[in-house]
Amino acid sequence: MPIVNRLAEYQDELAAWRHDLHQHPEILYDVHRTAASVAARLREFGVDEVVTGLGRTGVVGVIRGRRGEGGRTVGLRADMDALPLTEITGKPYSSTIPGKMHACGHDGHTVMLLGAAKYLAETRNFDGTAVVIFQPAEEGGGGGRAMVEDGLMERFGIDEVYGMHNMPGLDLGKFAIRPGPIMAATDEFNLSIAGLGAHAAKPHLSLDPIVIGAQLVQAMQTIVSRSVDPLESVVVSVTKFHAGEAHNIIPQTAALGGTVRTLKAEMRDLAERRIREIAAGIGAAHGVSIEVDYDRNYPVTVNHVANTLFAGDIASEIVGGDRVDRDVAPMMGGEDFSYMLEKRPGAFIFIGNGDSAGLHNPAYDFNDDALPIGASYWVRLVETSLAPA
Repeated sequence: MPIVNRLAEYQDELAAWRHDLHQHPEILYDVHRTAASVAARLREFGVDEVVTGLGRTGVVGVIRGRRGEGGRTVGLRADMDALPLTEITGKPYSSTIPGKMHACGHDGHTVMLLGAAKYLAETRNFDGTAVVIFQPAEEGGGGGRAMVEDGLMERFGIDEVYGMHNMPGLDLGKFAIRPGPIMAATDEFNLSIAGLGAHAAKPHLSLDPIVIGAQLVQAMQTIVSRSVDPLESVVVSVTKFHAGEAHNIIPQTAALGGTVRTLKAEMRDLAERRIREIAAGIGAAHGVSIEVDYDRNYPVTVNHVANTLFAGDIASEIVGGDRVDRDVAPMMGGEDFSYMLEKRPGAFIFIGNGDSAGLHNPAYDFNDDALPIGASYWVRLVETSLAPA
């Protein structure tokens, strides 16, 4: 079954909604205009219940099928927040807010789900309940966790939950999914070296934190190359190194930071343990204290097998089986939909954005032609999962 005809007819309207959101990007939990716009449209569609303020600024809409209350409940999630980035697309609907832009396509995600909500509220060709979830703060703020902790699953009786993200480089009209880990855990570390400063001409009187920090950077590269099975997926990247203010002074302290990406719990444990061991060993060798602050951020996004098979089947109905990659390679980026998948079975799928700039790039833009495709996926997922007996 191809794209839903009614949703194809919505194309211009959906694009106009997205362009409005794109012009007014908001970041993290500060998505008040976006959330208000989403809630207003849901009420306009005649959604049965609209709840705001879940997970601080999240919005949830409840759409009941033909039989009203009762039956199974399926959750569909989209993210609303933008990024702290200056847009360079030159599009007529470019961001009007300096230093903020929708560089990850969350404006498109929001509108695809709004389009599906409009259609589902009009037709109600299903039994049970569809819950549309509009989440803030995916970009590092843990909005998915905040909504879960606010009782999302229990309050709305959600039995299974699904998410979707656009993928630049994947052809328009294609989907990609896989069972098991599909996106990585995203941990962060900060190392603080308490050395001893001195005149740069008298290095023997110092405990040089820059030399020690350089050894830390080099040693941490051995975690993946010498401590991890080559068949496992682990990334350890040092992305910050701050020390010193003058050419002739060896500084007192240095600070390093970075990220660890893993697809398995045991690899996550190994990476943290090795960072702590390396810091302790190098600190002892140089007679300095190295403080390790290790933050376990988003967990691995793990697709449930049965739900992944179902989601792939729905995608195949929309675009054809030959246009659905059911074994896409896992991404080492993170996604806080992982918190929802820890609480309920479900699946996360990628939708093609075509030949666009990459995510988090100032030249990126969501492809409007994907809007009816994604909205059709959501509609058919609900109508098939909650098909009348």
